Amino acid sequence: MNSVPLLELERIRVRYSKLPVLHEVSIQVDAGETVAILGSNGAGKSTMLRAIMASQPVFDGSIRFNGKDIHQQSTESIVESGIVYVPEEKMLFSPLSVEENILLGAYTLKDPAETENNLQLIYELFPKLLERRMQAAATLSGGEQQMLAIGRGLMSNPKLLMLDEPSLGLAPKLVDEVLDIVGKLKEKGITILLVEQNVQEALDLADRGYLLQTGRIVAEGTGTELRKSDLFHSAFLGI
Repeated sequence: MNSVPLLELERIRVRYSKLPVLHEVSIQVDAGETVAILGSNGAGKSTMLRAIMASQPVFDGSIRFNGKDIHQQSTESIVESGIVYVPEEKMLFSPLSVEENILLGAYTLKDPAETENNLQLIYELFPKLLERRMQAAATLSGGEQQMLAIGRGLMSNPKLLMLDEPSLGLAPKLVDEVLDIVGKLKEKGITILLVEQNVQEALDLADRGYLLQTGRIVAEGTGTELRKSDLFHSAFLGI
């Protein structure tokens, strides 16, 4: 592990209007790790990811990426620094083709050869997208749309990939397919910050996890450590 975390949130506080949402949240992600953020609906998981991207203001604390403060930078500069966020809404351009949507993720790249190489790698990772490359994004299934959103995010060679509920709303078979893809990305050494409703599967994928309740980190550790936690049992198993 690096001595300096790739991503570090230190005691950040976030609010909507005057209502506190995150309370002195601290996490870290090291290069090459997959880290899961767990919690019930409304716990503040997506808010944390939006705060990292500067789409939700942080009014106290700090966020550092590669050792540099980023919490007062613009979203565009944060993307250029190497963080890619795939939101649960997917944010696809429905009338555009699959390939046109993928290529939108390459806007930070300057070398056409790099863009082409990345495109081919994404088609190798997602063969279904290659089959449907000329189809409008609106014609894809839910699982295929999720693959497209992740593929678009990968086009810019992210140093950190943040996935917000990648399996949300999918049929069980497609959930397994999408989470298998997350596992493949991990095997490729991509650093991942994962928010995922399928808690057991997320812990199987992750090197470490954090449990977020009502805007506070209440537990952290490996999958094994969190599964043994009383807080984890009460939050997810009703014990």
